[in-house]
Amino acid sequence: MSGSEQISLFDCPRLVAKKVLAKPQREGDGAVVRRSIGRPELKYVDPFLMLDEFTVSPPAGFPDHPHRGFETVTYMLQGAFTHQDFAGHKGTIRTGDVQWMTAGRGIIHSEMPAGDGAQRGLQLWINLASKDKMIEPRYQELLSEDIAKAEKDGVEVRVIAGEAMGVQSPVYTRTPTMYLDFTLKPGAQLHQSIPESWNSFVYLIEGEGVFASFNSSPVTAHHVLVMGPGDGLSVWNKSSKPLRFVLIGGQPLGEPVVQYGPFVMNTQAEIEQTIEDYQHSKNGFEMAKYWRSQSLG
Repeated sequence: MSGSEQISLFDCPRLVAKKVLAKPQREGDGAVVRRSIGRPELKYVDPFLMLDEFTVSPPAGFPDHPHRGFETVTYMLQGAFTHQDFAGHKGTIRTGDVQWMTAGRGIIHSEMPAGDGAQRGLQLWINLASKDKMIEPRYQELLSEDIAKAEKDGVEVRVIAGEAMGVQSPVYTRTPTMYLDFTLKPGAQLHQSIPESWNSFVYLIEGEGVFASFNSSPVTAHHVLVMGPGDGLSVWNKSSKPLRFVLIGGQPLGEPVVQYGPFVMNTQAEIEQTIEDYQHSKNGFEMAKYWRSQSLG
């Protein structure tokens, strides 16, 4: 391989600052998730609160539960999930589809598998700035066929948020975010620029890849790599199988984070207010009093 293929194209390439293996754990009602961000050794990558790779087979799932103060992004890798919430919003996302939910001041919803066998996907939690935490909830849904795609030199990208390889996602990101799903054929390489002020990380879905510097050790599936500062990321697939990973980056908020389960605010007092609002069905949780999700069986 020539020298030019071995070096990064960036003035200041991003290096791996931290590597963590996401181990399976139980969540919800009988569901199994591999949590990468949001575990004790990797609490928070501002503005990202959590990343789970979930594998759920009926009757397991995530029954009625609340959120406040952030966004959830659900990306189906295999199978289908049905979502219902207390505002009457219902929908099923299937393989390759994305639901971008801004919980804002309050939502109660259920997320349950919509097919037999294992349903698999990624769920990312993105923090909201203090000024946005109490906005009205909203949704953006992208069907698989509507996700911007590009392919060149053995690299394929699906642009869920942000821009890559000359294509752009229509998703509006209240907290500026990039969410890119890359597949590299054997022998392919990628050089993806990232805004310098942003934090970024990689999560490996399948295969193995060499990240940041050509001579570093290959990294395998279910690892998260938190990238250090710089202007871009270089990746090489030296293996004989395809490499698939997501590259996620965002503008850090630089605000205090106080989390209590599914509530994320800036102060302990705001968390206590949220718990009171939820328990008494007020300030955004009014519809909680009478709503229960419908059985999908």
